[in-house]
Amino acid sequence: MAHGWLGVAMLTVLSACSPITVLNTLAPRQGISEIHDVPYATGERHGLDIYAPADAAGAPVVVFIYGGGWKDGDKARYRFAGAALAGRGFVTVVPDYRVFPVVRFPVFIQDAAAAVAWTMANIARYGGDPRRVFLMGHSAGAQIAAMLTLDRRWLGAEGLDPDRDIAGFAGLAGPYDFLPLHDPELDDIFAPAGDLRLTQPISFARGDAPPVFLAAGTADTTVLPRNTVNLAAAIRRDGGRVEEKLYPGIGHKLMLGAFAAVLRWRVPVLDDVTGFLDRIAGRPVMAGAGRPSTPFRRRTPQGVDGGPAPAMTVSTEGRSP
Repeated sequence: MAHGWLGVAMLTVLSACSPITVLNTLAPRQGISEIHDVPYATGERHGLDIYAPADAAGAPVVVFIYGGGWKDGDKARYRFAGAALAGRGFVTVVPDYRVFPVVRFPVFIQDAAAAVAWTMANIARYGGDPRRVFLMGHSAGAQIAAMLTLDRRWLGAEGLDPDRDIAGFAGLAGPYDFLPLHDPELDDIFAPAGDLRLTQPISFARGDAPPVFLAAGTADTTVLPRNTVNLAAAIRRDGGRVEEKLYPGIGHKLMLGAFAAVLRWRVPVLDDVTGFLDRIAGRPVMAGAGRPSTPFRRRTPQGVDGGPAPAMTVSTEGRSP
């Protein structure tokens, strides 16, 4: 129970100051190498931060794309996430990208694609294995990472092929199937697409994509968990490899906030996502990570859109990546 009391105390502290500041301050530094503001292209918001195990050599790599509604965000806010993944043995790259109103769709996806291309070409110098690069994102960042994984044209423009070059994708609380739009600002952000279906990861769901991990909280009212459920179902119908987790009573911010050690008692999302990455990377799953759970093929409405429900996992193995 000690961790629970500590977590309650920290939640009290978080209410009095910036949660991100606290989580970043508490994130470990020992055993982690940090390199900040590495340019991956010219121009503003084209830098990235790298978090790596201090002794990294040929380690699997995660390119983590943060959220912010396609209009906000700063890589410096996500030290806690980069450090958490580095602590699990992953060289982690956190890029900035341009956002609205300076740019609109698809520029933020193109920026992220350029960051991935830089990673493929350079990450070996930082102890990473360019043959085992994973994409991960939270919220709008999960939409961007999903588009890079499922719609071949974005990485294709950088001379890459997601089916060849991306080992897998992990999406946390992502918007993948969010039409129709009900916000004039979103109308503006995505207007250049013309056909809005081209902005939706679910439009590109396919069975021959890299392995996919999707997770959401049933209490998320920012990005409804049906986005996760629908994309997982579409990939599964096409014979793809997808793992899906729904966490009862968990909201939008905690899906990523629980990467921080002080909040991990709330939801095992870090264990689950790194367990998935380890299995795909061909590494032993770290102690406590990716604990097995019973696969469910059916879900109740309460388990999808909120309310009490048992923890659920759906795991489907389709064609090999």
